[in-house]
Amino acid sequence: MEKITLIGSGGQMGSWFSKYFVDSGFDVTGFDTESEITTKDVKVAKSLISGILQADYVMLCTPTKRTPEIIRLIAKEMKRGSYLIDISSEKSKVMSSLSRTPAKIHPVCIHPMFGPGIRTLKNRNIVSIPVRDAKMELNVAKKLFSGANFVTIDASEHDKKMAIILGIPHLVNLCFASVISKDGRTPLIEKMSGPTFKLQRTLSEGIMSESADLIETIISNPEMRKHAEELWKDIGRLLTATQESKTEEILAYIQKCQENIQSSTSSAKAYKKMIKMANAIDA
Repeated sequence: MEKITLIGSGGQMGSWFSKYFVDSGFDVTGFDTESEITTKDVKVAKSLISGILQADYVMLCTPTKRTPEIIRLIAKEMKRGSYLIDISSEKSKVMSSLSRTPAKIHPVCIHPMFGPGIRTLKNRNIVSIPVRDAKMELNVAKKLFSGANFVTIDASEHDKKMAIILGIPHLVNLCFASVISKDGRTPLIEKMSGPTFKLQRTLSEGIMSESADLIETIISNPEMRKHAEELWKDIGRLLTATQESKTEEILAYIQKCQENIQSSTSSAKAYKKMIKMANAIDA
């Protein structure tokens, strides 16, 4: 039986992966200094180092800011031929630490594009970021996470793409949550709201269920700045146009967006999906 140790196994993702590996037949050990480890059949390590000495795999389910230091502490102590797996959401901060690990161990850098609420890996995306041996590292990831879809991309491009995929949605929904929380969820708002508000509120509240550390890491991605500035500029431009009654300018902006969106997707199908999702919320 292969052994895997999860650092940060008491957190949301750490708990999910702990259960996943228990169900997959691994001998699972967990270590966490901040959260209680409650996953069934997971052995709790007495210390960080004791937990990783005999592990075939060590997975880091830790905040990105702490991950480089943890890599430095455990890499030399891991057994020869073992695999060190990082799942952080921003790779520029951890890639240098992974690339400097001893030759006796194999770093594997991935980014699971899902949260702890999923049931299976089927049709879920995992991004693989090469450290030393792209082919070997990808094969290890595919072996561990059978059923998932894999995309390989380098660390720099990963962070650029994550600014769009994660950064902007988190930033927008964080601000949206702040606005609606100040107004309060009165019975009247609940009675008046339609599908658009309900969907946006649900998405925003779902994102707010994530840890503050994760949200901060995602919106602090250096690649976010240009996109956030573009967003801020457009919001300001549209607000100014509304105040100055520049209807034609607003319509031109909307129509351009519609054309861009419709070039890659079907608006009619998107609307049907939106209504279906809204109905699921009301069910």
